[in-house]
Amino acid sequence: MREIRTEIKIEAPADRVWEVLTDFAHYPDWNPFIKYLKGTPAEGARIEVKMVPPESKGMVFKPKVLKYQRCKEFTWLGHVVIPGLFDGEHTFELKTAPDNMTLFIQQEKFYGILLPFLKNALDQGTQAGFEAMNKDLKNICESKRESFRNS
Repeated sequence: MREIRTEIKIEAPADRVWEVLTDFAHYPDWNPFIKYLKGTPAEGARIEVKMVPPESKGMVFKPKVLKYQRCKEFTWLGHVVIPGLFDGEHTFELKTAPDNMTLFIQQEKFYGILLPFLKNALDQGTQAGFEAMNKDLKNICESKRESFRNS
């Protein structure tokens, strides 16, 4: 198993962070890592996600939603081709912090027989993609402007 975990404090309440995070239609406007997320994120449902780590063409996955708990957690499990080859359990987690702040945690646990061959790509591109997304999510949530929401 290989886990990548990032976190960032956002000066906004969890409901504001959740609102931006789950406004999937606007991902192309601000999200440098997840270019789109399509479908209804209900537990047990399949969604379609395109992830594009820096300096990569990206990949499209059709993961199954494992958990979708408003203002707390959104987790899915995806596979490349067949389960066990290369699997990823991706989680967005929000934790309330003091002073009306939110701790945003993004992590993914990777498994599968191809994992040793993809370790370098994960360590470099995926980690950087998480960090870029976290930074841009923070900027939008903390912004007084809501121009992207009004378009």
